[in-house]
Order: sequence, then structure tokens, then C-alpha cells
Amino acid sequence: MAFKQFEVAGIGPVVVYKRRGSRSLRLSVTATGKVRVTIPAWTAYQAGVQFARLKAAWIAAHRPAAPQLLIHNQPIGKSHHLQFIPKTGALKVTTRLQQQAIAISYPSIQMPTDAAVQTAARRAAIRALKRQAEQLLPIRLEELAQKYGFSYRKVTIKQMTSRWGSCDSQRNIALNLYLMQLPWPLIDYVLLHELTHTQVLRHGPPFWQAMDKLSPNITALRRQLRSYQPVLGSVSPVAKRATKT
Repeated sequence: MAFKQFEVAGIGPVVVYKRRGSRSLRLSVTATGKVRVTIPAWTAYQAGVQFARLKAAWIAAHRPAAPQLLIHNQPIGKSHHLQFIPKTGALKVTTRLQQQAIAISYPSIQMPTDAAVQTAARRAAIRALKRQAEQLLPIRLEELAQKYGFSYRKVTIKQMTSRWGSCDSQRNIALNLYLMQLPWPLIDYVLLHELTHTQVLRHGPPFWQAMDKLSPNITALRRQLRSYQPVLGSVSPVAKRATKT
């Protein structure tokens, strides 16, 4: 999908995507505050920029608030919990990944809500999610590939802010580490989605027809996934979209 990024006064970076088959202009704000405009392939990029300018007030209203505070015992993915541990005499924040815990040790004169403690906790939580994803997702991907007769070249785990996964023309699959925060039925949906791209690269009727053959629940799962966005902590609902037909 072709795209260009523009710097728009009063809004900041706006990424305009051209999508084949699209008949309208669509505006969305991701959980990280990224502004995206999708336009029909035949439309000029400036039309997308102008649409963003017209919706500046809507963008401001729907941009996310400050990142959610991470708290003691908060679950991270499938197997870890955060543990905030004050240490008398400690001079800096340290983190350690354990089998089921993410230990965040910090000077007792600080609070778990302090910026330095939260930053360290977020970095450690992302490491934990990546470890979980590297351990679990390739195994499950191979199981689904064998069950449904797919083949792929390799799989990698990445941190993505707006996509759950991707598949290129060489059948290389990339999966988002934030998948570990989704329920397993939705994880399987994403894996099947990328496996289907190994046979039908672009979205369109042939792709969705192929997906529908895999499970009678594919349409419902696709609808559920639209309600989530990859962010750290609990999976947050995706921002509302503005549409111009």
C-alpha cells in the first residue's frame, strides 16, 4: 500500500495511505497518537492532508491521554506479572526478568509512579512480551500452517504500533510482540491472516474468501480484533474513525 507522510501545522505528522478498492476517505488515530488517513488509490495525497486539516478538532479530541500507569501485580502477556520493589539505599532503578515476574527495583525515596520507574518498567515489560512471543508464536504458527496446508519462509517477532503482523512477497512473516496480550482465539486469527497472505498477498475478495474457508468464526473474530490496539498494559480499544464518503 503506497503512502506518504506530511507535517501538518497544528496536528503534526500525518500519514496518508492509498488503498485499492477504497471508495472513501478514512481518518484514524492510533493508541500511540499516530494520525492515519486512507484514501482511494486514484485520489491525490493532498486530499488526505486537507481531510486531516478539516478534522483537526476531531483528532485533538481522540488523541490518547498519557500512557497508562503500570501497577504492582499487573499481568504482562501470558506468563508475567510486574513486581515493584522499593530498595533502601538503592541509587538507581534496575529490572530483572524472572520466570513469571518482572522485578522492578527502585530507590525507596521514589514512588512506582515516578517517570524513571515507569520507563524502566515499560522497557522490561516489552522485553518480557518479546520473550513470550518468541517462545510461543512460532510454535503456534507452525501448528496452524500444518493444519491448514500453508508454508512460509521464516517468522520474526517485532514491536509494531499499528499492525498485528505482516507477510511479504517472499512469504516472510512478522508478528507483533503485543499479540501476547490478546486472547488466543484472536492470536490464531492474526496468524491465519498472515498465513493466508502467503497464498493471496493483497486484501480483496479472493483473500477474504480464502479466510472464510478456514473457520466459520472468521468474520466475528475479524470484527472483535478491530476493537483492540497494540499498546503496553491491557489491550486498549482502538480509537474511533472519521469517515467521508
